[in-house]
Order: sequence, then C-alpha cells, then structure tokens
Amino acid sequence: MSLFRHRTPAVTVATRFADQTAVFCSARERDLHVTQVAATMERNVDLLHALAEHLPQVVDLSLECLRSGRRFVGEGLSLAEVRETIARLKVPLVQGGGVELAVYTPEDQLALSPMLDLWIYSKSDRWVYLLVGEGLDEVAAIEPRTWHVARREFAGAPELVEAIEKTAERLTLRLL
Repeated sequence: MSLFRHRTPAVTVATRFADQTAVFCSARERDLHVTQVAATMERNVDLLHALAEHLPQVVDLSLECLRSGRRFVGEGLSLAEVRETIARLKVPLVQGGGVELAVYTPEDQLALSPMLDLWIYSKSDRWVYLLVGEGLDEVAAIEPRTWHVARREFAGAPELVEAIEKTAERLTLRLL
C-alpha cells in the first residue's frame, strides 16, 4: 500500500538526455555578430553539424591539425560533402580535439576551436534564433574556462591525424 500518490512527469528522450548546460552568448562587434556556444564537446560538434545545414549549398572549409602542423583549405565545396565530413569526424574530434575546423561563406562562419569550443561569426543575427531552436538558452556572459591546453601540447591521436589526412584527400583540399 502506498501512502503517497503522485504523478510521475512524462519524460521524453529529448528531455531525458538533453544537455542542461548548453548556453550561448552573442555580441555585436562593428558589423559582425559573434556568438560563443558553451556546451559539452560532443554537443558543440553535433551543433556544428546541425547548424551547417543552414549554410548555402557551396561553402569553404578550413582544417588545421595541431598535431601534424598541417593546414588544409578548400573553396567552393558542396555543403552535403562538408556535412558528411563533419559527421565522419565527430568521434575522432571528440576523442582527441586539437583540430581547428571552420565552415564559411562570405556572410557566415561556423568554427570549432582546438578545444572544441563553437564560435559563430555572421553578418546577421539569424544564428541566435537557430540556437534557440536547438534548445540553447542565451546568457549575458559565459564563464571563461579555468584550464587550457597549449597548441603544442596536443599529442597522440594518430587516428584523428589520419582522419584529417583522408578528409583532405577526399575533398581535394589544398595544403597551406
């Protein structure tokens, strides 16, 4: 016999596994909207993939692997191929970090830092609405990270280095 009866609130998969700490901060610097996303590394990589869908069908891509010291750039690439590339790199990126990745057009840039922080640079504020649509809350400021890894400290992760090399070859990116 139960003395207390209460209704258990309905839980959906989306709410059960949602990242409650995913927030963003947006500021305007001259004619540029700069947005920083603060979420888990996995969520930032997923958001980059999801938000890239809102870019034009032809984009540019920049990949810099801090471990190998190599930087690759591709111009006029198919958005579908770039998104597929991001999807393939999700697991190695989250496991190792140390790759600076940017998908950009003359109007917008989605960028992952080597620490897998997501930054958005745009000439419009449309990304604010897209981030809210992804379930993120806007905050006035984001607490700075209390720890950092220097660029030269990224080591190991041969699978990630190999994945970056294969990506550059598959998309015919130029080595800078």
